[in-house]
Amino acid sequence: MRTIVLTGGGSAGHVMANLALVPSLRERDWNVVYIGSRQGIERQLTQNLDIQYEAVATGKLRRYWDVENLKDPFRVLKGVAQSYKLLRRHRPAVIFSKGGFVALPVVVAAKFLRIPVILHEADLTLGLANRLALPFAAKVAVTFPETAAHLPPAKAVYTGLPLRKEVFSGSRTKLLATYQFSPQCPILLVTGGSLGAQNINQAIWRQLAQLTARFQIIHLCGKEKTNGSLQAMPGYIQMEYAQDEMPHLLAMSDVVISRAGSNTIFELLVMKKPNILVPLPASKSRGDQLLNAQLFASHGYSVVVEDEKLPSTDLSALVDRVYRQRAVYIDEMKKAAVPDGVEAVMQLISEYANAAGV
Repeated sequence: MRTIVLTGGGSAGHVMANLALVPSLRERDWNVVYIGSRQGIERQLTQNLDIQYEAVATGKLRRYWDVENLKDPFRVLKGVAQSYKLLRRHRPAVIFSKGGFVALPVVVAAKFLRIPVILHEADLTLGLANRLALPFAAKVAVTFPETAAHLPPAKAVYTGLPLRKEVFSGSRTKLLATYQFSPQCPILLVTGGSLGAQNINQAIWRQLAQLTARFQIIHLCGKEKTNGSLQAMPGYIQMEYAQDEMPHLLAMSDVVISRAGSNTIFELLVMKKPNILVPLPASKSRGDQLLNAQLFASHGYSVVVEDEKLPSTDLSALVDRVYRQRAVYIDEMKKAAVPDGVEAVMQLISEYANAAGV
């Protein structure tokens, strides 16, 4: 049985594409090992999937001064040594890395052992960890065709984004009774990601009366960010985060308000969901969500509201406009040629495994 090492973490987005590959890997008789950090979200998301998990030391990118920044290079070096030992033990044919700083020690160690590394970049531009890992990689699979223009031609491969099969199996009616929602009234889904987005939450709460006059709302507020005073409001459901329920929430929604992480926006695209994107501002990120959102808006898939402008935006009127014009957005999304990211990445993995004679 061939072994593959999946790595990547620090955020749910760096993990979900890895997990989307697991069913296909198992169908093709691959042994899957996941290398991540000791306390990262990647460990939480893989713990119920019967995947062998190995932990290594890792640094962290902080966009602010912290004394821990001085220690991070030593953590990375320790992680490289740990990864080297793990890779020698497991002897994988291929490494597939989704990025994040936990992946960097694994990628560096793989180069010493001459194990081919396939990176995947979910966003329009390479994140810092992937930029640092680029010299050690055989190929870089990209989500957006535009990304390839910024990479060495011999390394870039347009695969699209591996999406979980569960995304396509949601039921529009499964949760209606659970939430006591009417099938005749449109549903607005609001999500700020696994950690939530307080600016989005506050914008919804400020205009909740106007919004619930027109829509039923499912609001994913983020961990410990729900508003206890609104728990009993009719037509309004708060949750911290959704995982197993998410395909059903997407299927039943008519309009979505969301951050602009690549996993989320591609799920909205394949599900043909009219949406309003509120990308993380450059002050809180490297600006990748701004670029993702601008690209989707330019194709007519999304409406974009800058995070800083949320307090002055008539969100209720904007949601209503997007809903009334939903057919226009859906038609544009139907024109999109979205590749099967799982199959494209699997072909790349097989190519390198076969070349190595494994």
